Amino acid sequence: MLLYYEILLGLSILFSLAYAFMWHKHFDVNITLVFFLVPLNILAHLGVAKALTIDEAVLALKLIYFTTVFSILFVTFSIFDLCHLKLPRIARGSLICISMLVYLPVLTIGYNDMYYKSVDIVTRNGITVMTGKEYGVFHTILYLWIFACFAFCVGALIYSHVKKSDVSHKIIYFLFIPVFISMLSFFIGRKVTSDIELAAASYVFAQFFYLLIVYRLALYNIIESGIDTLIQNGDTAFISFDYRLRYLGSNETAKQWLPFLKDLHVDQSVRDNEKCKSTIIAWIKAFNGGEITDENPIHYHSEDGQRILDVTVNHLFDGRKNRGYQFFITDDTADVKNIEFQEKFNTVLRFEVDQKTQHILFMNNHLLISMATMVESRDPFTGGHIKRTSEGVRMLVEEMKNDPEVTLSKKFYESVVKAAPMHDLGKIAVPDAVLLKPGRYEPEEYEIMKSHSAEGARVVKEILSASDDMEFRRIAENVAHFHHERWDGKGYPNQLSGNDIPIEARIMAVADVYDALVSKRVYKEKMPFEKANAIILEGMGTQFDPALRKYYEAAREKLESYYESQLEADATQKEEKDQGNA
Repeated sequence: MLLYYEILLGLSILFSLAYAFMWHKHFDVNITLVFFLVPLNILAHLGVAKALTIDEAVLALKLIYFTTVFSILFVTFSIFDLCHLKLPRIARGSLICISMLVYLPVLTIGYNDMYYKSVDIVTRNGITVMTGKEYGVFHTILYLWIFACFAFCVGALIYSHVKKSDVSHKIIYFLFIPVFISMLSFFIGRKVTSDIELAAASYVFAQFFYLLIVYRLALYNIIESGIDTLIQNGDTAFISFDYRLRYLGSNETAKQWLPFLKDLHVDQSVRDNEKCKSTIIAWIKAFNGGEITDENPIHYHSEDGQRILDVTVNHLFDGRKNRGYQFFITDDTADVKNIEFQEKFNTVLRFEVDQKTQHILFMNNHLLISMATMVESRDPFTGGHIKRTSEGVRMLVEEMKNDPEVTLSKKFYESVVKAAPMHDLGKIAVPDAVLLKPGRYEPEEYEIMKSHSAEGARVVKEILSASDDMEFRRIAENVAHFHHERWDGKGYPNQLSGNDIPIEARIMAVADVYDALVSKRVYKEKMPFEKANAIILEGMGTQFDPALRKYYEAAREKLESYYESQLEADATQKEEKDQGNA
């Protein structure tokens, strides 16, 4: 019967050598461990068969249990991996620890009765056989654990066969057959014969099926081999450095495009390399600063000036460990030159279009300002109102720009200032009898006057209907339409309240009322700045948006200074006019 184990050992070593010949770096490490442990298991069985003393037999028996426990564990791991079932790291670690704890009592055989209470050896048919075994409790625990591992394997295979479409059914069958046979031989084999271990034959049988699986995997790995070839000689350059800026390697494409890489040695630091300072080190700094991303590569002109390279940088991972930097470089010469040509063409075209657009915008704005001036000229009591309110809006907006908490755009601020002169355009539709009335309005006259806001929005919309600047159109309409709305909802024309009033109209309202207070009208004298200021502040939260208070207060001194200069200018102008009339 020694021949039985010798043949098994020979086959097992032969299968392991065949695996070593077929080995590929993409193979699962657990399969490699199985091919290493199975020959040791058969060798241990042969050691028991040739043992001359009980001590020799026990020593070989301990090796049998070790290789059995961990072979089954690694088979379990390999089945989960081959079936693309993610087994978390903590689960793998726990299974290894449990296997170790289950095995450790085996080491007490011959010293106490934790595992074997008694054991003896006899010679049958020329081989040593262990008899008289009386098992301890830990022997039962070990068998339960091995059964649990078999159950995990069978469960994973059945689940993959039913649920997984990304796993070859052939591989599932190749995995299931040795698992099933090994399970039968392990738990039932000794009932068939006690002279030889059928489980040993099942392990060699499993090696054969694993060779079939490995052969199948080699076919799949043609794709990965192709990827390796593309990485080495393809159209993308790869360079790796660790965090100490030590060169780890590059492919041939990288060395062609960046010749200075040929002078670098693996593990050489490039901190003091002049060529690398302006390239590798600069790119790493740009990557760490967020300047280089996958969507925003850096352009690099090769030393010979013939290539324009796109450089992206990522962290280099070894499993889950971040070990350094990985550079990906592609030749973007053709695309960049094409883009440069298109940009030159587009620049010329854009310049011409911008000129025409600016001319159209100038004409539109000039028309609006001219209409606003014409409306103002109909009302001799509000002269300079357009100019003053526009300046008031500009001052409020400047203070808002300085507040980092306000997220309005620069374009918005520019549009509000530009739209301010148009806020009273609707007065063009108000009859002279109402517009030029020197006193306070009767209720029906006031209703006519209030219509100017909606009418102004209509006029602005018509004039700007051909404009492509949708944001300015919207802002200008809102300024004309809603600058008389109140924060408390008591304004007109729509009785909007709070944030329902567009922010541009809320800004215009403050500048409009302030000018009305501090300017002379036919029905009132100009109001002192202190009193006007008190009225404005009192209106914050009722008539005006309370959030604008801090901007008004910040602009107050500038407003008062501006209005004082306007009063002096108006007085000088009036004096000159009176002297001319005299």
